[in-house]
Amino acid sequence: MKAALTKEELLAKAKRPAEEAMRLHPYYRGKVQMVPRCPIHNVSEDFSIWYTPGVAAPCRAIQDNPDLAYEYTSKRNTVAVISDSTRVQGLQVGIEEKDIRAVAGLPLMEGKALLFKYLGGVDAIPLCVGTQDPDQIALLTKWLQPSFGGVNLEDISQPKCFHVLDQLRADPEVDIPVWHDDQQGTATVILAGLINALKIVGKRFDEIRVALIGAGAVNVPTVPLLVARGVKAGNIVVCDSKGILHPEREDVRQQKDDFGGKWRLCQSTNAEGRHGGIAEAMRGADVCIAASRPGPSAIRQDWVRAMADEPIIFSLANPIPEIWPWDAKEAGARVVGTGRGDFPNQINNSLVFPGIFRGVLDVRARTITDEMAMAVAQELACCQQEKGLDEDHVVPTVDDWEVFPREAAAAGVKAQEQGVARLTRSVSYDELVRMARDTIREAQDMTHFLMDKGFIRPIPEK
Repeated sequence: MKAALTKEELLAKAKRPAEEAMRLHPYYRGKVQMVPRCPIHNVSEDFSIWYTPGVAAPCRAIQDNPDLAYEYTSKRNTVAVISDSTRVQGLQVGIEEKDIRAVAGLPLMEGKALLFKYLGGVDAIPLCVGTQDPDQIALLTKWLQPSFGGVNLEDISQPKCFHVLDQLRADPEVDIPVWHDDQQGTATVILAGLINALKIVGKRFDEIRVALIGAGAVNVPTVPLLVARGVKAGNIVVCDSKGILHPEREDVRQQKDDFGGKWRLCQSTNAEGRHGGIAEAMRGADVCIAASRPGPSAIRQDWVRAMADEPIIFSLANPIPEIWPWDAKEAGARVVGTGRGDFPNQINNSLVFPGIFRGVLDVRARTITDEMAMAVAQELACCQQEKGLDEDHVVPTVDDWEVFPREAAAAGVKAQEQGVARLTRSVSYDELVRMARDTIREAQDMTHFLMDKGFIRPIPEK
């Protein structure tokens, strides 16, 4: 934080994005649109090629060889963003899930599509679905496969989100990558941020103690990535809304069919057998990763003071983190990250999903593995290391657009190594970077052209 800003000024700054969003959303009436890719000079002649009768020929070719859809159609670059809106920030506060309207999540899904295009060169279609049944969401996603090269599941509440993702990843008939960004994307950025934060404080993965506050869609999938990187499972303490997870948590055992991941954490973490709440979970921890309820008092300063020396805190609740960064620093935290872009160290999935989908689309991957996510996390960490590390810069920002081609290449190379890419030829890291850079630059140049020509109106003055 800049020392010149008072707490009151920082709080006022934190409110501005919401105020501007309410001013500008009705002005633009949507954030994405579809534009042609092919030339149109003479309607009757050109449409006899792009539509009937000429289009029958590529249709027949794809019938004989479905993989030709990646050559002949936009499937090669199109992703579905699917949500039932039950975890959209703000909607879940004070509203019963059954009362949440799917359409209320559309502004966020459009924003997601905008980031996909500008940062990844990916054409993303926001699809807010009118069901909250996980089996129906999974079935709908499966049915949409012919039209898309990948699926981004978004803002689906737990335990549905686990059920939908697990069901689709296990289904042998699902042959395109399905990614739940709240789970896999955020976990990937957490790992990248932690790689660099630990370098700053001079600690190693295999020696740290980690407190995870919240046992939902973010923290449950984060644990396997941390363990794979070297954190000892027994040195992880997870705390949900009812207290620390341990084998005697009868309430979790009774719900293990719905919350299987949480029950596994009861068995595999917390070697000390700690009981209690957040304070006890954080005591002596080197790292606190909070993805629970919005603050700013969900985590208290005295709990931070009880952590190990030079602690790392990622407080990721949106729109308000569990503890304000300046309060965490005042209590002794060395590195602090949040989920917000208006504070330093944004630990947010927006740093990952455009790049990883760019990569999986470029190699036509069938799935996104945990190993691919870890490769992207390492690449993201290296990008910031090359720029320079300090307490306020442990991950790049979304303004560092060169990060995304490198993530794409890391994902594409790992997909080929694991045999989940459709491409019949091997594509090198450098070639994948070039391909991704060209595609992303084209998307950004197109946006700027539309702005320069007035097709995208300038932001009005207040």
